[in-house]
Amino acid sequence: MQTKIAANASALKRWFARCEETLGNHSDRLNAINIFPVADGDTGTNLYLTLRSANGAAQTTEGTDLGVLLRAAAEAAMENARGNSGTLLAVLLAAMSEPMQGANRLNAPLLAAALRRAQIRSWSALSDPLQGTMLSVLESAAEAAAMADASMNGDDSNHALSVALDAIVDAALAAVIRTEEQLSELRDARVVDSGGVGLLLVLDCLRAEILHQDLQAGLLDGLAGYDVHGSHIHQSMPVAEGVEVMCTIDLSPLDAANLRMRLDELGDSVIMSPMVQDSEAESYRWRVHVHTNEAEPALAVIRSLGEPQNVSVSELRAATHDHADD
Repeated sequence: MQTKIAANASALKRWFARCEETLGNHSDRLNAINIFPVADGDTGTNLYLTLRSANGAAQTTEGTDLGVLLRAAAEAAMENARGNSGTLLAVLLAAMSEPMQGANRLNAPLLAAALRRAQIRSWSALSDPLQGTMLSVLESAAEAAAMADASMNGDDSNHALSVALDAIVDAALAAVIRTEEQLSELRDARVVDSGGVGLLLVLDCLRAEILHQDLQAGLLDGLAGYDVHGSHIHQSMPVAEGVEVMCTIDLSPLDAANLRMRLDELGDSVIMSPMVQDSEAESYRWRVHVHTNEAEPALAVIRSLGEPQNVSVSELRAATHDHADD
């Protein structure tokens, strides 16, 4: 039987809506296994709130251009990104929007190009990217999309898109399972990466919405640590010290490189990505994220290069309940 396909802007809007609902439903369990890079128990909340901003923008964007829709969603996500995971999700959306500019229908070659762009941008956004995280799950999904596209010789049919979507979810699931062994922190705690699970859910939402199917039953069954009755693992771990600083700021590429270097000296978990890349612009907007002992030295460095907006400073501690009513 021919797979029913809806791969237009309306389908992507439904994807965003389903992602918001799904991440909301899973946020507590994602929080419960969130121990890397900091055991602060808020990855689920951060992914949900970031995606909620993206969905709000997507639903009010008119037209049929997939790139325009994704760019609007990505810009909203970037401006309101929460934490490491939310920032990386925003980077992913921004990168995916670039190959889709001018396209009115998603197909397998376009999906492969979008995920490959997202992989490259996401890995380059971090100063110290690691396997065993959202990055490795995205990498596996991108590779699966490219292999599926190559095996079908660039076929842009609905059938080829269906095959590619199934392949990326299968590859993402396998990558999530591997995360437990790729990072010592996850291996010791016997859990998979929380952000990786969140990305898996986002990808399965895309597959389900485009193919007019339900989310895969039992997709998360058996994942290490992902037990709906389990306690929040971070609550038994040492409280993280320091703060998380986030903002958006207009920078030239040279100033952005300078800022990254200086933030690397002050802290870790540095993520910097342009919201929209424009090779002809002298400066453009960047999303900045860093973990550091004190906020003011990092903010002073940032302000020395421009005027930051949407500045957020939060303590690196188990904050699941603190964020619940945001």
